[in-house]
Amino acid sequence: NSLLSEYGVMGFEYGYAMASPKKLVIWEAQFGDFHNGAQIIVDHFFTTAEEKWKIFNGLVLLLPHGFEGQGPEHSSARIERFLSLCAGNNIQVANCTTPANYFHLLRRQMMRNFMKPLVVFTPKSLLRHPKCISDITELSQGSFKEIIDDPNTDPTQVERVLLCSGKIYYDLLEEQQKKAYNNTAIIRLEQLYPLPIHQLQQTLKRYSNVRHLVWVQEEPQNMGAWPFMAMNLSPLKLSVIARPPSGSPASGSSKFHLMQQRKIVEKAFEECDCPDVCFDCKQLCISNLVTIQ
Repeated sequence: NSLLSEYGVMGFEYGYAMASPKKLVIWEAQFGDFHNGAQIIVDHFFTTAEEKWKIFNGLVLLLPHGFEGQGPEHSSARIERFLSLCAGNNIQVANCTTPANYFHLLRRQMMRNFMKPLVVFTPKSLLRHPKCISDITELSQGSFKEIIDDPNTDPTQVERVLLCSGKIYYDLLEEQQKKAYNNTAIIRLEQLYPLPIHQLQQTLKRYSNVRHLVWVQEEPQNMGAWPFMAMNLSPLKLSVIARPPSGSPASGSSKFHLMQQRKIVEKAFEECDCPDVCFDCKQLCISNLVTIQ
């Protein structure tokens, strides 16, 4: 029941977090898209206050983010915008896929002896996803995992590695298990910034027979984490599977959304029979089909 002014309320929470450094202060958007109403707070305080004024803050932003067929105003928390503001370890950006990792992320935020703002992208559909669960021992033990390796594959048999972040993992996992793709591993980046490059390198060393290394995301190619990954992981020679570049974050058609989502999964596992399956696909086959309908 708080005031419907993202600018005002996020500004208040930022100030409260600064005045109460030992408290876990969280601002959650109704949908991540709505944080743009508080862009001034994000640009002038949240991401830059430490560098400009040596002011430290531990505010946590929970931004619901995920392409779930809810349309262009209820799908994207603009991961690309936050990652474009990342430099000098100024903030933390995470996109968790398990309850335990989310818990340990918030716990880490309070247990550290320094303060950094934290952005967490939180897909609404994972609240009720049957596979998005954690055992009680995973919460009572362990710590936050910046990267989660594939527990279901034999590294010696893997020829294709899919890197991803967020809820797209569960779409890929369902296809991997349904079709028994033993030659494809799925690695999750739970922390997008600071980018866990060392952990990623150590994880990839396990897969000595890899021929294809692919970044998979449900966002358009010019959005999401891909622009940041393309710049910072260029030595890995990643290819990308994503929605075609777009000015709008998502389609307004739920039918078109489902077709695009399915095509991303098909391309990730090389099921698509399009001649551009390994290249820069624009999903023209879907566009033509929708036009015909």
